[in-house]
Amino acid sequence: MFNLDEASRKNKEAVDGLLKNYAEVTKGFQAIASETGDYSKKSMQELTSFMEQLMAVRSIETAYELQTKFAKTAYEAFVAEATKIGGMYTDLAKNAYKPYELPAARATAVVVSNAA
Repeated sequence: MFNLDEASRKNKEAVDGLLKNYAEVTKGFQAIASETGDYSKKSMQELTSFMEQLMAVRSIETAYELQTKFAKTAYEAFVAEATKIGGMYTDLAKNAYKPYELPAARATAVVVSNAA
């Protein structure tokens, strides 16, 4: 027999779980946006500093050395930041999927048991 109280309780639990999950996902996106903004600001400051140093250079050799050093550090910083943000996206995806793991496992078990 259908129990309305039980159905209402389960519905409330499901909605509460989804709202909690959405809040966690939102926090993850905010953290990624903040990290990206911080990196962009730092990168722009480093570029400004580089340009100031480049304008003060008196020889081609010094300019070449300065450019090489800047390119190397900028590349290394970019790779490190991309790796960090990639990890943040991976964690975000894992957290977003968590509420669906148990229902997906149950559905898979039902399909497998019905197929056998």
